[in-house]
Amino acid sequence: MALIKGFHRSVGRNVHGKITCRHKGGGHKRRYRQIEWERQEASAKVAAIEYDPNRSARLARLHYANGKKSYILCASGLKIGDEVIAGKNAELQPGHELPLGAIPLGMQVHSIELVANKGAQLVRAAGCFAVVVAKSAQYVALKLPSGEIRQMPANAKASIGRVGNEAHAQRKLGKAGRSRWLGRRPTVRGSAMNPVDHPHGGGEGRCGIGRSKPLTPWGKPALGVKTRKRANIYVLRSR
Repeated sequence: MALIKGFHRSVGRNVHGKITCRHKGGGHKRRYRQIEWERQEASAKVAAIEYDPNRSARLARLHYANGKKSYILCASGLKIGDEVIAGKNAELQPGHELPLGAIPLGMQVHSIELVANKGAQLVRAAGCFAVVVAKSAQYVALKLPSGEIRQMPANAKASIGRVGNEAHAQRKLGKAGRSRWLGRRPTVRGSAMNPVDHPHGGGEGRCGIGRSKPLTPWGKPALGVKTRKRANIYVLRSR
């Protein structure tokens, strides 16, 4: 099975072609790398470390003994020729995958499953990691990159170490054109618009927004508004 395939990006439009997420569009053509979020084989060799245009992390291409190939997120310190192992008896080495219940306290992990055997959903961006802070028979508490402490099932799996390409956060785009390559369209300040286009618009010369709090173009509160509607029983401490 091919690991790379073409795909069409929605660039902020819905099925009717209407813009539902502003400031998206254009950008360089990309192909999608199919990543093995839940590893099916026990052991593999790292054959290459590759760039992925769809995410900030690098990918490690694995070659299995049976001839199968797959991609995983490249952990920091993982090198070509290294062996990565998945299973509860695997060593605590970067890139190895274990159940959370088998990982000791204080260990850094990434590519974490929210539900056992569903595939990694958390901590997948470059340089990110979570820390195991508490354990019980059924749950393991992790401190996530946001500062939130959340408990996960002990049989959910995670990879050891932090995601590689830590220097991504220090990257400078350098020019507006590079933002366009990434598919980011310009963002115009509301205060630079006319009153008909934005609540912050209008006025003579540069001036404040003229109201007690900033608003979206549609008149709804813009900053400091909570977006989580319900408390999650698995969140022990919010961010």
